Amino acid sequence: MAMAARPDPEGCREQDLGLFEIIQRDGLARIGRFHTNHGVITTPMLLPVINPNLRTIEPREMWESYGVDALITNSYVIWKHDELRSEALSKGIHSLLDFPGAIVTDSGTFQSYVYGDVEVSPEEIVSFQRDMGVDLGTMLDVFGRPDMTRDELEGAVTETANRSVPSLSVAGPDLLLNGPIQGGTHSDLRVQSSLLMGSSESNGRGFAVHPIGGIVPLMEQQRYKELFEILLSSKSSLPPERPVHFFGCGHPLLFPMAIALGVDLFDSAAYAIFARDDRILTPDGTLKLDDLKEWPFQSSALFGTTPQMIKDLDAEDRSRVLARHNLEVTQSELARCREAIRNGTIWQLAEHRSHASPHLREAFVWLQEQLDEPDDGPVGESVLSMIASSNPLREGGESLGEEIEYRPHILHIQALLAMRWRVPGSWWDSSTDPPDGVLLIEGAPPPWRNSALASVVMHLIENPRTVVMIATPIGILPFSLEDLSPWCHLIGPDGIWDPVLDDQEVTELLEEFGLADLPVTRLVPRDGTETYPENGRDVRGWLDRCSVVDKLSILCSIHPLDACKLTDEMTSRRSRTDRVINVSSQGEHILSPRLTDGGISLTIQGANAANEMHNSKPPEFGTGEGDSEFPGLPRVCIIDDAVPFVGKGRNVMHGYISGADSHLIPGQPCIVVDSKGDLVAHGTPITTHLEMAHMRKGVAVKVRAGAMKPDE
Repeated sequence: MAMAARPDPEGCREQDLGLFEIIQRDGLARIGRFHTNHGVITTPMLLPVINPNLRTIEPREMWESYGVDALITNSYVIWKHDELRSEALSKGIHSLLDFPGAIVTDSGTFQSYVYGDVEVSPEEIVSFQRDMGVDLGTMLDVFGRPDMTRDELEGAVTETANRSVPSLSVAGPDLLLNGPIQGGTHSDLRVQSSLLMGSSESNGRGFAVHPIGGIVPLMEQQRYKELFEILLSSKSSLPPERPVHFFGCGHPLLFPMAIALGVDLFDSAAYAIFARDDRILTPDGTLKLDDLKEWPFQSSALFGTTPQMIKDLDAEDRSRVLARHNLEVTQSELARCREAIRNGTIWQLAEHRSHASPHLREAFVWLQEQLDEPDDGPVGESVLSMIASSNPLREGGESLGEEIEYRPHILHIQALLAMRWRVPGSWWDSSTDPPDGVLLIEGAPPPWRNSALASVVMHLIENPRTVVMIATPIGILPFSLEDLSPWCHLIGPDGIWDPVLDDQEVTELLEEFGLADLPVTRLVPRDGTETYPENGRDVRGWLDRCSVVDKLSILCSIHPLDACKLTDEMTSRRSRTDRVINVSSQGEHILSPRLTDGGISLTIQGANAANEMHNSKPPEFGTGEGDSEFPGLPRVCIIDDAVPFVGKGRNVMHGYISGADSHLIPGQPCIVVDSKGDLVAHGTPITTHLEMAHMRKGVAVKVRAGAMKPDE
C-alpha cells in the first residue's frame, strides 16, 4: 500500500518560539518538544549534517522517508560559496536545501578547529544566518581543544562569552541562537562557561539551546570518561529550561548514556562519512564492509542484499546504500532511547550498551562510582540531581544483575528508605515500648503477602514488638513495603531467593536501619499454603496500616506521627486477590495503594488532610526550605489567575507557578495550593522544582483532581 506524502510542518505559535517543554522524563533523560518556525521538534533527536555541496541523501528524502524533523548545515560553507550564498539569501535556506522542517546551522567554528581560522566576523555570520531564514543558528564561538593550555582555554571561554551579547543583538526576533559551552576538559571552566552563556541576553532574549562544544577530539580519541565528565559539569550550571546539544556526536553507541545524562540534541555527518569509507553503524559499534560475509545487523536499506552485492556497486551507489542504512540505524536507536525514557529503562539501556566498548565501559564504571559516592564538585551536583529527579518506583519487572544497585531510581528509593523509614511507634496489641526483636524472612519469593504473611502474623501474635524484615537480593526490606517496586518485581532465576546471607552480613544490613542490636529470628516460610488463626485479623489490620504509614512517610515525606493521624480509624477495601485497594480514615476515602508499583494515589480528601498538616507558608521561588527530614507532602503554589482552571481539574502549566517545594519528586504525589496555602488540586509532577522555576511551556503537574466543585 502506497504511503501518503508527509505533509509540511506548521510553525509554532509566535509566543512559543524557542520554548522547550518536557513531556516525560527518567532522571536527567527527558522527552521534550522544542518550538520553531518550521515545526515542533521532539527530542532527543539527531540533526543529520547536510553538506550543501555533497548531498549523499537528499534532505527531502530525509523528511519524507526517515522522519527527520530537523537537520543541520554549515552557514560558513554557504557564505563562502558565491552561488550558494546568493540563492540562500534570495530564496531562503529551506528552498536551497528543499527541506520543509526546521533547519539549524553551524557558524564556522568547527572549520576554525580544522583549518585554524575563518574569514568572517561573529556579527556577520549571525546576520547571514538570520537573513537566509535559519530556524536555529549558532554564534561564532572559540573552539577549545583538549590539548590547549589552561590559559588558552580560559581565553576561549572569555572570548566566546564576549561575543554572546553582540551575537544575540543581531539575531533579531526570529532567529533562535545556540550558545556553545567551551572549557576543554576542565570542569571549573565548563561551569564558568555555562554560567556566562546561560545568563547572556540582549533585548530580553537569551540563547535557545546550549551545545557542548569542543568535544569532537575526545570522541575521535574515545576519551568517553572525560566526555561525560564535561557533560555533567556543564549540566550543573546550565539553565534547566533549555535543551542541551552534544555538538558533533552522532554515533548510536553513545546515545543511551548521553541521553541518560541529559542530552537532548545530537548532530553528525557520520551516517555519510562512514558510508563513504565503506563502514556501517550499529548500536554496538562500527563494522567494515570488507570484513562481512553476512549482515549481522539488518535494515530496510540492506534487506534482500548481501555484503558482496553492496561491494560490487560503484563507489557512489555503495555509499548511498550504506548511508541510508546508517541513517536508519541512527533513527531507530533514538526511537529505542525515547521508548526507554517512557518505560523508565534508559539507565538499563546505557548499562547494556556500555559492554560494547572498553572505552565506553570505563566511562560507565566511572559513572557508577560517582553514583555510589558523588563528589563535592559540579559532577557530584549533577549526579545527585539525576538521582533526586528519578521516579523511585517503576512498573513492570526489574532485571537482576550485578549493577542493579547503581541504577539511579534504586539508589533514590534506598536513600529515601534510609532517611525516612522508622520503626512502628506502637504495636498491634497497643503497646508502645521499643522493639524487642527482629524477624527476618528469608528464602521466600514475592509476593510476600502470599508466601510469608501467615508466618509473619503467627510470629507477631506471640511477639508483638517485633520488626519484620525481608531478605532480598538487593538488600533488606521492611515487610510493610512488601509490594514496593523494585523489590517485589525482581526478575531472575528461582535461586535468587535462596538464603545466602551470613550472620555478619545480616548485622551490617540491619545496622542501616538501626536494628543491629536486637536479637534476630531468621525464618524460611513454608510453601505459602499455611493460614493464620482467627485472632490474627487484628495483626493483619495493623500490618496494613503500617504499610500505608510507611509509604506516606517515604514517598510523600509526611512525618510518621502525621501519617498515623491521617490514617486514624483506618478501614480498607480489598480486591478479590486480598490486596488493599482503597483506604478510608474516619469514613472518608483518602488514598488507594497502586497494584502496579506499590505506590499510593491520593484522593482529594486525602490531599486536603495532608495539606492541613502544613504549618509553613506556601513555597516561593528564591526562598529557602527547611532541612526537616519530613517537610510534608510537596506543594506547588500557583498564581491566582490559574486557580479557577486548576481547581476544576486542569493541569498545572509552566509559567503559572510562583513556588514549589524542593523535595518534590517527579512521578510521586504532590498538592497544588494558592498563595494562601489553600488546596486547589492534587496530582503528579512531571518536572523538578528547578524546572518549574524557569520553564514557560508545557505541563508541570498532571492533575488528578481539582478541589473546586463544578459550579464554583
